[in-house]
Amino acid sequence: MLNNRVVELLNDQVNKEFYSAYLYLDFANYYHDKSLDGFANWYEIQAKEEMDHAMLMVKFLQNNDHSVKLEAIAKPNVELKEFIDPLNEALKHEKYVTSLINNIYEVALETKDYRAQKFLSWFIDEQGEEEKNAMEMIDRFKLFGGDPHGLYALDSEFKTRKYSAPSLELD
Repeated sequence: MLNNRVVELLNDQVNKEFYSAYLYLDFANYYHDKSLDGFANWYEIQAKEEMDHAMLMVKFLQNNDHSVKLEAIAKPNVELKEFIDPLNEALKHEKYVTSLINNIYEVALETKDYRAQKFLSWFIDEQGEEEKNAMEMIDRFKLFGGDPHGLYALDSEFKTRKYSAPSLELD
């Protein structure tokens, strides 16, 4: 049986993951409007991944006989002026999500909720990958994005990114 506080935090996180998807769709729309379809593709895929994360949490709660409480999803509230702005905002957001996941894990640890700890360990690893990807995108943009040819090359590369669903066995 899952700890009630962990269940509450996971329910909150479901909604935060759906917000993440909205945020990344906002970034994708920004890049579409700037004719940077590769960057848009990157963030459309990020949005799908965030929706997958939310659904993994939903299924985990349901599989453990807990109800899911969906709340309203806030409109993204970021100002995007420069091409690098979504990249910086994504890194900032991923660090925030990492802190949320770490907090849930900490509560699971304190309450000896071993099933939740096992489940959350996948998300801890995933957040490490998300932060690494966000930092690499910023670094690459700083190296190449100021030059039109470099920006075109990055955009072309990001067009090739393909979606792949996460693989996580749920208890």
